Amino acid sequence: MEPTDTAGPPPKPPEHWEADVVLRDGATAHLRPVGPDDAGRLVDFYARVSAESKYLRFFTPYPRLSDRDVRRFTTHDWVDRVGLGLFVGDEMVAIVRYDRIGPDGRSVRTGPQGRSSTAEVAFLVQDDQQGRGVGSVLLEHIAAVARERGIRRFVADVLPSNRRMVTVFTEAGYTQQSAFEDGVVRLNLELAPTETSLGVMLGREHRAEARSIARLLTPRSVAVIGAGRHEGTVGHTLLTNLRAGEFTGEVYAVNPKAAGEPIDGVPTYASVSDIPGEVDLALVAVPADAVRRVVDECGRKGVHGLVVVSSGFAETGPEGRERQRRLVRAARRRGMRVIGPNCLGVLNTDPDLRVNASLSPRMPRRGRVGMFAQSGALGIAILESTVGRGIGLSTFVSAGNRADVSGNDLLQYWEDDPATDVVLLHLESIGNPRKFTRLARRISRTKPVVAVKSGRHSQGVPLGHVTRALTLPDSAVDALFRQAGVIRVPTVAELFDVGQLLAYQPLPAGDRIAIIGNSDSLGLLSQDACASAGLRPLRPVDLTTGATADDFRAALADALADAETDAVITVFIPPLTTSGDEVASAIAEMAGQAAKIGKPLLTTYLAHEGLPTQLRRLDADGVPAFGSVPSYPAPENAVRALAEVVRYAAWRRRPTGRVPEHPEVRTDQARALVRARLGGADAVGLSPADAAELLDCYGIRLRPAVRVDSEDAAVRAAAELGYPVALKTIAEHLRHRVDVDGVRLDIGAEAGLRRVFRELTTRLGGPDQARLVVQSMAPHGIATVLGLTYDESFGAVLSFGLAGPASELLGDVAHRLVPATDQDVADLVREVRAAPMLFGYRGARPVDVPALEDVLLRLSRLADDLPQVTSVELNPVVVAAEGAHVLGARIRLSRPPARTDLGPRALSRP
Repeated sequence: MEPTDTAGPPPKPPEHWEADVVLRDGATAHLRPVGPDDAGRLVDFYARVSAESKYLRFFTPYPRLSDRDVRRFTTHDWVDRVGLGLFVGDEMVAIVRYDRIGPDGRSVRTGPQGRSSTAEVAFLVQDDQQGRGVGSVLLEHIAAVARERGIRRFVADVLPSNRRMVTVFTEAGYTQQSAFEDGVVRLNLELAPTETSLGVMLGREHRAEARSIARLLTPRSVAVIGAGRHEGTVGHTLLTNLRAGEFTGEVYAVNPKAAGEPIDGVPTYASVSDIPGEVDLALVAVPADAVRRVVDECGRKGVHGLVVVSSGFAETGPEGRERQRRLVRAARRRGMRVIGPNCLGVLNTDPDLRVNASLSPRMPRRGRVGMFAQSGALGIAILESTVGRGIGLSTFVSAGNRADVSGNDLLQYWEDDPATDVVLLHLESIGNPRKFTRLARRISRTKPVVAVKSGRHSQGVPLGHVTRALTLPDSAVDALFRQAGVIRVPTVAELFDVGQLLAYQPLPAGDRIAIIGNSDSLGLLSQDACASAGLRPLRPVDLTTGATADDFRAALADALADAETDAVITVFIPPLTTSGDEVASAIAEMAGQAAKIGKPLLTTYLAHEGLPTQLRRLDADGVPAFGSVPSYPAPENAVRALAEVVRYAAWRRRPTGRVPEHPEVRTDQARALVRARLGGADAVGLSPADAAELLDCYGIRLRPAVRVDSEDAAVRAAAELGYPVALKTIAEHLRHRVDVDGVRLDIGAEAGLRRVFRELTTRLGGPDQARLVVQSMAPHGIATVLGLTYDESFGAVLSFGLAGPASELLGDVAHRLVPATDQDVADLVREVRAAPMLFGYRGARPVDVPALEDVLLRLSRLADDLPQVTSVELNPVVVAAEGAHVLGARIRLSRPPARTDLGPRALSRP
């Protein structure tokens, strides 16, 4: 039963309910709340829906909506009744709504107290939109809205013949029940996210986003809009490069001043709308103020996607940034993704396509490497490097201002792309770092991801990239990349050094390196470089400058057969008695054997860089294949690349770990405490008692402490806690001063406590200034510091280090993203340089590291459950022979930005 109308204007829905979404086929659409202004769109939408679909929705013939129906479906209070619509352009193509219902199944609108937690949900999808995943997108978003409004359960009555809608509900992954009564299937869905529902949602997001990129990289027809008649213009360059690359599809030029006059033999039209055939991809090279008009024309034409090379957008300042936002919003609402603006373009070396939709005249050879670059200018240099080194690419994307398509989108595509084995990324900024690390962690298990990120020593980002600057230190960013399995390198040159090794050689099983060459000095340099990089070099084999190809062949065979060898480096300088080509043939021959047994072979062949012709193994199409030998100009370059690959291979061999469940955790109690203490404030610090209560909800026990302001109070507290005790200051201005000894330990009796109290209060400025507490003594052990910080980009970050000024000065702190697995936490503890102190350094008794790791895992769980907890410092946590004892805790609550990496599918806002 539908609710009756309400009096007065309804409140406005939250802005974050509005989203751009990617559908199953890769096209985009706009989802937003439906209001009274949509009445005409609703009527037009309903008129296009077939009689069968109307019957399935209302269980009776319902040919048209009455005026009352229209008011009912477009007027909502955004609490008990909510309606969302999906739009392509200005046209409504689907609608979903829920109505809160009471136990009797009737719609209810009650006050905030005692609201029902059940709502009835219903969908209606335009017939020509069915099969595109529209229903699943609508369910994700309406369920998220419902949870915000306190609704925990959806019920839906569906006719058995409405198989599509039954499938939407049953495949969503929520806990559900169904019953059949009076010819209707009643479905009950519990809306609490489950591991299955999250997996379903992320799986659909992955497939949709991958498909949206495939539409951009695999076009069968391309229109160059703004194709100039004169050489040197941007549009003419795009057209020339597309044709020179031998694109196998249809090519069209758009230039209203040259309509009907072919440009370089390509048919030319006044508008993309005039093109007689379909257009998959549009390359846009018109002035910035004309791009919006082109977007609208492409949307009406049904173009799948845009590559906008035009400049004059966010890189020019606030006015250009707003122009860029309007560009992306318009494109998405017309069903299109955008690469750029201000970009170099895209390439695909697939011989069935051969797409050079870029400003670069160089078409790289076919290969197994996918490459993403933000900078257009640097993109040209990158493509030159790939050609010069002989490295083959599968696909290349230069995203420019990265207003829409980002590195995360390309990761989704490359994960399943059979033509791509290695991913190389040049990043100037990370738009959604939490999503990046989630994707990279999954993809790196099967395909290496190598990244160079600019801005290592600065907090700013290029003007064209609308994103938050990272607030974490660069060392923390390094750690978070490692946690995700990403190989981070400092330079573009090293990006290719590592990439060529990963693309053409197997992963090593360990870090034992054989060194073979015809120069003892280069062999020793290689040995030193290996040791400095953390590898274990074997004694170099010097074949002398008179070594022949047979000598190299025999030495390589011995090294590869040695069970103590995991990888082989050859160093080769111009020989005295044999030709370099003969030695190269021997190395290439042995590389085939090395590839079969899984041992990488790399070389410094005559200081060549890349894949010299002599060291290539070619496939049936004459393309360098797996087993080709990468060469480096110096031993140090080769060793740096190999060391990164060795570390990556070790990461892949390690277990992925798991996030412990901790069923005893009292999450509801913790959430209630956080809500009560934060209230309407933007930020607040918890009192010691509240901090102890919150930690206790997660099984973290804060050692009892009592604030005292007199000798007698201190004595009473010690009697209550039991001797021995500690007396220490908690004054903020004294806590971290190295010149103030504000702690006294192992006080065993009343007399000693009184004496120490007088000493501290006198030296620290009296009881009020000293702010002393009495605390029960923990067993002796190693003092550590555990923390949580909130970064606006990465979210909650877990940190660990040993306590004390030395660790603080040296920055000896390790970091991991939340939620952390048991393997993450084990790595976190062992990553700090002072970690040997925990494991029995110089004969000391080892401490209880498992207890420490348990506290870290519980702290990670707390942060994952409670995003309002934006700062935690547990200092010190004394790790003893048995147990980890938390002696101090500081917790701060605030309102973090809404997460964009999880939740219902939605593209980042432009």
